[in-house]
Amino acid sequence: MYSSRLEAGTPPEHAYELFARGTTLLRDGHPHQAAIVLRRAKRLEPEKASIREALGRALFMSGLAEHARREFAKAVQIDPANDYAHFALALACERTGARTRAIGHLKLALVMRPGIAEYERALERLAG
Repeated sequence: MYSSRLEAGTPPEHAYELFARGTTLLRDGHPHQAAIVLRRAKRLEPEKASIREALGRALFMSGLAEHARREFAKAVQIDPANDYAHFALALACERTGARTRAIGHLKLALVMRPGIAEYERALERLAG
């Protein structure tokens, strides 16, 4: 892959540059484009939780909750202490009908970061 890119005069892509571009697209409200760029970053660095989390956000915002759920689950597997990844996984689980699993991940997120209003509201809504 790199040799064909170099022959074409295009430098090889770096995961961090793709991650930065993808998160900028995400922040600017372009989740579909962000997902394309972040998938390329994931191919280069499949074990980076930050890339998986950002890709999950892009997919979730694009209406692809099942795909997002897989990315968030992998982010949690890579970095189990990532409270936001647990929260995001909970939201994706909720959207895909896995309510019990969603509640479990919300509880974990709240134990890791108590007092986060967004986490508390989501748990109240689900446990209601």
